[in-house]
Amino acid sequence: MSLQTLEQNPQPVESVVGLSGISWERFNKIQSDFDDIPSIKLTYTGGLLEIMAPISNEHEYIKSNVGELLGTYLREKRIRFYKRGGFTLTKEGYSSGEPDESYCIGSNKEVPDIVIEVVITSGTLNKLEVYKPLNIPEVWFWKNQQLQVFHLTNGEYQQVTRSQFLPDLDLEMLQRYIEYPDQYDAVMEFKKVIR
Repeated sequence: MSLQTLEQNPQPVESVVGLSGISWERFNKIQSDFDDIPSIKLTYTGGLLEIMAPISNEHEYIKSNVGELLGTYLREKRIRFYKRGGFTLTKEGYSSGEPDESYCIGSNKEVPDIVIEVVITSGTLNKLEVYKPLNIPEVWFWKNQQLQVFHLTNGEYQQVTRSQFLPDLDLEMLQRYIEYPDQYDAVMEFKKVIR
């Protein structure tokens, strides 16, 4: 499915609701109430809860593109990696978030080195604040057709132009292939360029 196809067949628009003053215990109760609904995504940090629904086709398409391209790059460059997907990352009592994708570089670790967030509809939470207590070294955002990378330095995230884990990856080039209208063509062309 291409972005053009998505535009011709519009899906429900993602909507985001933010709530404040939510205790950790209440968050856990709300989260358990939504366990059987995969189209709902909950994010929590320091008393703030964000509920996003539904996850749009565009969101899933971009997430899939980023994952395919990054996986291709890592394989072609023979960089050992472990794709961790979008499992829930929790700092008990304070923070919980589910990235769209996550990766461990070099070895499989409990906490991923890179998490990726695709933002189609602006939310109410600063996702960097969700990942900071978890000490996630890098957070990549796809937002407004832009790829942004943030690296955790001295307890704060700083926007960078190169990934610490993948310093030879040209992020501007990766961005161009994320925007390709056809995923298969994007991966095949990207593979040629990075060889």
